[in-house]
Amino acid sequence: MAQLARLALKISALAVVATSLAGCSFLGINFGMAQLSDKECLMRAMYFESNRSSSDGMLAVGTVVMNRLSDSRYPKSVCGVVGQKNQFAQGVLTKPMTDSGAVLASQVADQVLRGARHPGVQNAQHFHTAGLRFPYDNMFYVLEAGGNEFYEKRTR
Repeated sequence: MAQLARLALKISALAVVATSLAGCSFLGINFGMAQLSDKECLMRAMYFESNRSSSDGMLAVGTVVMNRLSDSRYPKSVCGVVGQKNQFAQGVLTKPMTDSGAVLASQVADQVLRGARHPGVQNAQHFHTAGLRFPYDNMFYVLEAGGNEFYEKRTR
């Protein structure tokens, strides 16, 4: 049992190192800057936009990305949605992922790409840092998860 735990720890550490090296690949995932896959872009959005230790928060961010993807007002690819200017964290597609949160992001991205959605997000396509509130009449808050407040824009 202890050997299995050590092996899992070594694999996780290797994944963290791989994600921090631009241009490298790990288990078929290219962590370089050019031609990112849908999974890589989704991982990065979830990693940089949520509490990196919260699968709940990552799933919520992934759900927002997929909600936008199914809306004609947004780009037609996961990377297009995540890379859209002023929508996600600055450098989301280029900064290195340097801790074990990358492993969790990979696992949650697989779930999202297989159809998993956070039920609390509903149809929300927007979120901001938790604890902030804005006085706009069109913001309908649906969930707080992973350090973010998720909301739908609605006309009242």
